[in-house]
Parts: sequence; C-alpha cells; structure tokens
Amino acid sequence: MTDRKTQLAANLAKVEERITAACVAAGRKREEVTLIVVTKTYPAGDVRILSELGVRHVAENRDQDAAPKAAACADLPLKWHFVGQLQTNKVRSVVGYADVVQSVDRSKLVTALSKEAVRAGREVGCLVQVALDAGENGRGERGGVAPGGIEELADLIGEAPGLRLDGLMTVAPLTGEYAGRERAAFERLMDLSTDLRRAHPAATMVSAGMSADLEQAVAAGATHVRVGTAVLGVRPGLG
Repeated sequence: MTDRKTQLAANLAKVEERITAACVAAGRKREEVTLIVVTKTYPAGDVRILSELGVRHVAENRDQDAAPKAAACADLPLKWHFVGQLQTNKVRSVVGYADVVQSVDRSKLVTALSKEAVRAGREVGCLVQVALDAGENGRGERGGVAPGGIEELADLIGEAPGLRLDGLMTVAPLTGEYAGRERAAFERLMDLSTDLRRAHPAATMVSAGMSADLEQAVAAGATHVRVGTAVLGVRPGLG
C-alpha cells in the first residue's frame, strides 16, 4: 500500500467512525447517510485511490478541474456530484460527467441544464441549493435561493425534460440568523425538505454538512454529507 493510500484509508476510517457515531447518537442507521468525498484541488490519482478504498460518491466545485478528472476516472464506478456555483456557459461540460448537480439556484440554470441533458441523452439529478442567509426571496452569499423560492424552482426542475428533482442542499451560512448555528440551520433545511416532499415525494435527498459540522447534519437528518478536508487533508494553495 502506498503512503498516500495508507493516509487516505486512515482518514476515511476516522470519518466513517464519526458518521457512525453520529448515526448512533441520532438513533439512525448508518446506511441512511451517504458520504460524498469532495475532491476539489486534488488529482485524479487520489480519486482512483478513493475508489479502491470503496468510495462511490465524489464531488467537485469547478468545471475546469472536474472535467479532466472525471474523464481520467471514467472507468471507475463513481457517481459525480457538482457542488459549486455553476455558470450557464459551463453547463454543457458539466452535464457530460455530473450525475447530480447540487447547486441549482435559478430558473435560467434549470433551462440550460435541461437543454444539455436532453442533447446528451442523459438524466441529471438536481438539488435546489437553499441559502439560509438570504432574505425570504433573495440569494445567498455563496449561491442558493432563499426558502421562499424553493417551490417555484422545484416545480421547474420537476417538469424539465432530462432532469430529476432529487431534493435540497445547503451550506451552513456564515452570516444571518443561522451564523454559527449549524444544527439549527440543518434542522431548518429538514423542515423545508418535508414541505418539498408534499409536492415532490421522490425528492428525498438532503445534502448538508461538511468536515467541521457533519455530526450536526446527521443529527438533523441529512441523507448526504460532503467531506473534503477530513479525508484528503488541508487543501494546497491554488496558485
């Protein structure tokens, strides 16, 4: 086993222990929570090692990094999630490899994703990114639609050819009433998910929690946690 594989295996084991302990504390089954490893800034070689170690879900937030990495790992049994803010001029590329786009936050993006999914003959899962630091109908600092905009966007996705409405995603906000209150933020997202499922029963995915706050997300009921640093280490500087 290479040094890097040993390191990643140890980190994965620690994260696995944290998720398992959080599930036990919350009275949940371990299989209710899916780990997504965020591989941004790390090479395709690390993705390949993670696959060997049993990881099946990986995430990226920049198309210019993700597209070549996904191509280099096309032979692996991976599900790719796009989690960054997405410009419409990158949609064609992203639809080429992403199984799920977690950062859908405006109607223009839904239209672009639908067009490219149909053109590519693919079905792309979509999560509405919820900004809990936005006003009732505004937008968040790091993307996302305010809670008041979820219903309209979800309906658009649900009706769009080539797209599948999978659920909701959020990032714990740095400002506003939920700043520093991750558990409360994630519980609010769960309430919004319950509301969404009344109209869209299949939209059961709730993506919340990262390396620092995955326990709070699991406690609140998240189905997916997005962990980067705790698995891969501190990010190298970007140029």
